[in-house]
Amino acid sequence: MRAFLPDFLFAGGRVLSGAALVVQDGRVESVGAVPSGAERVPLPGRAVLPGMVSAHSHAFQRAIRGRTEQRDNPRADFWSWREAMYAAAERLSPVDLHAVSKFCFLEMARAGITAVGEFHYLHRDPQGKPYADGNELSLAVARAAREVGLRIVLLRAAYARSGYRLAPNPRQRRFIEGSAEEYLKNLDALSKQVPVGAAPHSVRACPLEWIRDIAAEAKRRGWVLHMHVSEQPREVDECKAEHGTTPPLLLERLGALQNAVHAVHLSADDIAALARAQAIVCACPTTERNLGDGILRADKLLAAGVRLCLGSDSEVQLSPLEDARQLEYHLRLLQLQRAVLDPAQGGVGGLGAALYRIASENGMRALGLPGGALQPGEPADFLVVDLDDPSIAGANAEDLMSNAVFSMERTAIREVRVAGEPLQLESRPALEAFRAAMRRLWG
Repeated sequence: MRAFLPDFLFAGGRVLSGAALVVQDGRVESVGAVPSGAERVPLPGRAVLPGMVSAHSHAFQRAIRGRTEQRDNPRADFWSWREAMYAAAERLSPVDLHAVSKFCFLEMARAGITAVGEFHYLHRDPQGKPYADGNELSLAVARAAREVGLRIVLLRAAYARSGYRLAPNPRQRRFIEGSAEEYLKNLDALSKQVPVGAAPHSVRACPLEWIRDIAAEAKRRGWVLHMHVSEQPREVDECKAEHGTTPPLLLERLGALQNAVHAVHLSADDIAALARAQAIVCACPTTERNLGDGILRADKLLAAGVRLCLGSDSEVQLSPLEDARQLEYHLRLLQLQRAVLDPAQGGVGGLGAALYRIASENGMRALGLPGGALQPGEPADFLVVDLDDPSIAGANAEDLMSNAVFSMERTAIREVRVAGEPLQLESRPALEAFRAAMRRLWG
C-alpha cells in the first residue's frame, strides 16, 4: 500500500489540499488520511490529476500528420482529406502499423492519456484479402498500446460499402468484410484477447441490416457500441435519401444510439433523441477543426442532459486538454461570449473541473470502463503535475482546474501512472521503429 502525498489532489470531482491518494493492488484504496503501515510517497510542489481518455482514436493516421495541410483540391474538405488518408491505409504492413500505433500511443501517454478507445478499421491485406487471422491488424494495435502501458478498448469497425448507391471504392478494400456475420465472428474472437466494443462505422458505410444485427449482438454481449454520427452535412443528406431520416433518429429506431462520435450536424430532434437514449457524444474538436467539419454545439447537448467525452481521432495533435478547452473556445467564437458552458456544466470546481471530467471519467464511461475520478475502488490511473511549470505556476486549490484545462502544457506532466505504476515515457526504440516505418511509407 502506497500513499501519494501531493500538494493538491483532484479526486471525486473536487480539488483537495493535503490529502493522500492511497493505492493498493493498482486501485484507489482511499482518499484523505494516510493509513497505518502505508508507504509514504511525498510529492511536494506537485498535483495529482486523473488520467485522461481518448475515447476515439485512429492511431494509424499518425502516419499522415503534416501531409494533408495544403490545398491540392478546388474544394479542400473532409472528403479530399480522406483520399490522402487512404494513401497510408493502403500501404501499412502489420509491422508498420504496430510501429506507428506504438509511437502514437507513447505520445498519448506523454500528453496524460491513460486509456484509449481505438476505432480500428484496417482489417485485410493491401489486396483486400483476409489474413489467416482476421484480427491480425487489430492485435498489432492492441499489442502496441499494451507495450506502452495504456488501457485499450478495441472498437473494431464494421465496414460494408463505400456509401449509399455508390460503386465499391477500391481504396477501401482493406476495410470491408463480407458480411455482418463475418464481422461478428472476428469481433468475438478478438474479445477473447482484448477488451472490445462494436463499431458499425457509420450509416454511409453500413446498411441498416448490419447496424441492426451488430447493435443487437452488442447489447446481448454487453459490448459498448460506437459509431460516427452526423460528422458531415453530406452524411446527413445521404442518410435522409436512403432512410428518410437523420442518423441519430435512424439509430434510435434501431436501438443503436449509444456512443455517437462527432455529432456535429444535429437538429433539435436529433439532440432530443440522444438525450432519450442517454447517449454519450464523443467530440473530437481538434480533428473537427482541422478537417473543417464544423462546431459541436456542446452547449445545446449539455443543456439537454447529453454527456460528452473526447477523442483524438486523426492524431493531428495529441492534447486532450486542447480538446477540452476547444469545446468552450469554439462556442466563444460563435456566440461572442465567455464561459459559455459554465451555466450548463458548472458546479463543484467550476468550468475547469467540469471540462476535465469530460476528458477523464466520461471517457471511461464511454469505453465501458470503471474509473476516471480517482474514487475508492477505481483504477489508480493518474498524472503527477509540476506546479512550478511556467504554464500553471501560481495555481492554488481554487483555480487549479482552470489552470490545468485552459493553460497547462505537456511540460507540466512529470509522471503518468496506470494501476499505480509509472509508464516509461522515453523510448528511443519506439522512435526508431516509427522513423523506419515512415521511411518505408513515404521514402
